[in-house]
Amino acid sequence: QEKLVESGGGLVQPGGSLKLSCATSGFNFDIYAMGWFRRAPGNGRLGISCISSDDSAYHADSVKGRFTIARDIAKNMVYLQMDNLKPADTGVYYCAARRYGLGCLQEYDYWGQGTQVTVFS
Repeated sequence: QEKLVESGGGLVQPGGSLKLSCATSGFNFDIYAMGWFRRAPGNGRLGISCISSDDSAYHADSVKGRFTIARDIAKNMVYLQMDNLKPADTGVYYCAARRYGLGCLQEYDYWGQGTQVTVFS
């Protein structure tokens, strides 16, 4: 059974950093694109950073230069390094997987339960 489990969320002040991790199992990680999506209060789900099976990365304009996505094929894990965090980055961050995906705009197949990130002054 496909499983994605996020970790690493928390409370942080503006300018701080967090690293999210997503442990996956139950599917062929090598051929899946992986993505991080955010749902902020009162808003829909937004694709933040996504990485294809060939390591092509996409970042939303609002996080370019601040967030980095990476995948570890040996561990079936994907990470999101978030630096210089802003209050607008607050939300629940979800890890997702899509077979042969590219970018964040496609419909993803499998989803984790999410991890809360709160950036407060």
